[in-house]
Parts: sequence; C-alpha cells; structure tokens
Amino acid sequence: MPTPPAQPPHVRSLSAVNEEIRGLLSAGGLMTVEARRRYEELLVEWAAAVRGDVTEAA
Repeated sequence: MPTPPAQPPHVRSLSAVNEEIRGLLSAGGLMTVEARRRYEELLVEWAAAVRGDVTEAA
C-alpha cells in the first residue's frame, strides 16, 4: 500500500514573520551572533511563506 504524502510543515504568515524581523532590526546597531542567526532563520521562513502565498494564488 502506498504511503500518503507527507504534510508540509506549518508556515507562519508573512505578517508574523515580518513582525519578528522588524523587531530584530529595530534594535539598531550591530546584531549579536544569536540575533544574526535568528535573522537568517527568519529569512528562510519568510521565503517559505512567500512561496506558500504564491502557491495559494495560483
């Protein structure tokens, strides 16, 4: 029997991801290593949310 396709991971909305990105950037100055790592993670999440929006629109 074939296995069902895997469910895609939950993707937060663009507005939620943008809000967190803005929070990191609004601190001003240089980011800590941890903040920079989180920022990079958020960019990946943001790109996934954009792809999700494009898929839904199509």
